[in-house]
Amino acid sequence: MIDIKLLREQPDVVRAAIANKKFDCDIDAVLELDVARRARITEAEQARAAQKAANQEMASLKKGSPEFIAKVQEMKAIAAQAKELESAAKDADQKFQDAFLAIPNLPDPSVPVGKTEDDNVVADTWGDADAAFPYAVPHFDIPWFEARIDFARGVKAAGAGFPFYVGEMSRLVRALVNFFLQEAQQNGYEEVMPPIVVNAASATATGQLPDKEGQMYVDENEGLYLIPTAEVPVTNFYRDEILDAEQLPICRCAYTPCFRREAGSWGAHVRGLNRLHQFDKVELVKWTSAESSMDELEKLRTDVEGLLQKLELPYRVLRMCTGDIGFPHAKQYDLEVFAAGQKRWLEVSSCSNFTDFQARRAGIRYRGPDGKPVTAHTLNGSGLAVPRVLAAILENNLQADGRVKVPECLQYWMQQEFIGEAK
Repeated sequence: MIDIKLLREQPDVVRAAIANKKFDCDIDAVLELDVARRARITEAEQARAAQKAANQEMASLKKGSPEFIAKVQEMKAIAAQAKELESAAKDADQKFQDAFLAIPNLPDPSVPVGKTEDDNVVADTWGDADAAFPYAVPHFDIPWFEARIDFARGVKAAGAGFPFYVGEMSRLVRALVNFFLQEAQQNGYEEVMPPIVVNAASATATGQLPDKEGQMYVDENEGLYLIPTAEVPVTNFYRDEILDAEQLPICRCAYTPCFRREAGSWGAHVRGLNRLHQFDKVELVKWTSAESSMDELEKLRTDVEGLLQKLELPYRVLRMCTGDIGFPHAKQYDLEVFAAGQKRWLEVSSCSNFTDFQARRAGIRYRGPDGKPVTAHTLNGSGLAVPRVLAAILENNLQADGRVKVPECLQYWMQQEFIGEAK
């Protein structure tokens, strides 16, 4: 959530910043709810104070005396009023909190102003997307693809978007995950193995709720959500804790399966591995000081770019515009690889700075130089998501004989140079 002081003292700043994002929010209504909430809380506190004073007066009276009996009657009336006002204060506070949580994070001033993905800015490129890929075809058109990634049997077992990876393709997925984790460790990220379900408080802390309910799988009986990314449980590792400034930045990585309903997705662009309901991903998460978070974002981006360079996949880095960054994001880079068979760019990572937005919701703080708690900043990035990386490897590395060359950085785990069947 944003700083309540900023909302109260500079509502025009908040209003103007949010106007550049794609999320609607009635700032005036939120401010009105804040005023009403504070008024109800003040009334409830005054009623409790009156109840306490009357109780002290009654204690000084002789039990059974007319004055005592009268004070008892007065106390009952005061207590009933206090209870009613406390209930009203609680209701007013809940209405405010619901509205306040719906306010998105404010974009950093360095974020390009724009309305749609067409306004994103190419910040950097690597590799030659115009190079000759003479044998490239869409990965889903490779003759042996469906035998190695079995969508039909996945539909039978679970539904669309839940494929089986078979044989050497299963090992290639595992090789990618191992490579991602090894590189993350060498870059200073400590590995954790988190839960793959979270409660509503955790999803609210990172901004999935109330923004992305429709994209998450939920167990209504237990109130648990299958994670859309390891960002959610890992960020909540320090929820409601105060860290020492000397610990920062704290860098963690985690491999998990991820689950997304992807409601409303259809068409050629979601064929094959382009969009799945379950997929594997390594996530990179950082907790930083307020002063260092933008520098740490650039380091995070560099770490992710290093993976793509070692995989020898041409890629580009997009500075996401205000209209295309997410609800909790202050600044976001998207990294896209070029898939030569489809002749299109596929997003494989988002590297994001949430500033203090998530940490404020999660109660994650650190002690500043004066010893007082300061809200931390949080960042994360995909390092990397497997399916589209795998799609680009299959398409870009397809050989004349129909096999696919395994990137050199993965051959240690694969113990083979090629996968697939020769023609």
